[in-house]
Amino acid sequence: MTDLTGAPVPVDVLHTLFRSEQGGHEQVVLCQDRASGLKAVIALHSTALGPGLGGTRFYPYASEAEAVADALNLARGMSYKNAMAGLDHGGGKAVIIGDPETLKSEELLLAYGRFVDSLGGRYVTACDVGTYVADMDVVARETRWATGRSPENGGAGDSSVLTAYGVFQGMRASAQHLWGEPSLRGRRVGIAGVGKVGHHLVDHLIEDGAEVVITDVREESVRRIRDKHPQVTAVADTDTLIRSEGLDVYAPCALGGALNDGSVPALTATVVCGAANNQLAHPGVEKDLADRGILYAPDYVVNAGGVIQVADELHGFDFDRCKAKASKIFDTTLAIFARAKEDGIPPAAAADRIAEQRMADARRS
Repeated sequence: MTDLTGAPVPVDVLHTLFRSEQGGHEQVVLCQDRASGLKAVIALHSTALGPGLGGTRFYPYASEAEAVADALNLARGMSYKNAMAGLDHGGGKAVIIGDPETLKSEELLLAYGRFVDSLGGRYVTACDVGTYVADMDVVARETRWATGRSPENGGAGDSSVLTAYGVFQGMRASAQHLWGEPSLRGRRVGIAGVGKVGHHLVDHLIEDGAEVVITDVREESVRRIRDKHPQVTAVADTDTLIRSEGLDVYAPCALGGALNDGSVPALTATVVCGAANNQLAHPGVEKDLADRGILYAPDYVVNAGGVIQVADELHGFDFDRCKAKASKIFDTTLAIFARAKEDGIPPAAAADRIAEQRMADARRS
């Protein structure tokens, strides 16, 4: 197997795909359209529960091998997310290699749509980092297997509203499990990243009576929150946030890898529950959290509101129906905490076991 330049893919990527516990993928498709500059990877981890569903990430990867590795990791995560969300979808993910600010074009998105369509419905795409509703409208001109489109084009629009709502339900469940009350009233919640999802999460928390502290690399995002909610406190950076005294909940809502060997020992919060994907930097971090007495609400469980929304779009979008499904994230999160206690394992491991069982049952049926 070669990468998108024709050079051999490093052994570590092939090892991940075929031999490691992080592998087991059904199909990986390398896509190239020289005219538009498109270089993309579509990874299907599992279709046991149904067509693979997951967004398209547009990102300037340092190498094609890094892009393949990211697609594999993200696709696997979508299998677990969709299983825990109760969706009849497997896991898939796509990455487009390049800077979306300079490379993205109508021609490129149309070419990408043709590659998605060539899979005949095995993969359903949507928005992710670097892609937006308007982009999915273009992709959908070449394939029916594009969701996250605008309402004007038969879609559900921005999925960040229900993503934030689901994270809030996960926080409520964490509060119920730890403090005996499904509310964040009087609790101090720190949010790292108040962009697409994070600013909606702030709204829920303020309405619930929480004290909110935020940080974001974009000054305009912080300003938008402070203009709307002057009582919100802003700090300089994530490192300052996680070390803040009196923090009850830490919500990573930016990029992945937020929970690592440096951040976990510094955390003052007793709950971690946020919207970011792939928060655990490496295997073993979930045990480090548990050893410190920090309750971790698995990211792919609590941030599933968005995928619930885009999945519903395939059947004719109904917001109230989607919100009702996203509300069940509260019960799912509580069930994970109960399973973790019963099995004597961290919540992340408990969530994996439940998701793996659902996929295994589907394969046997």
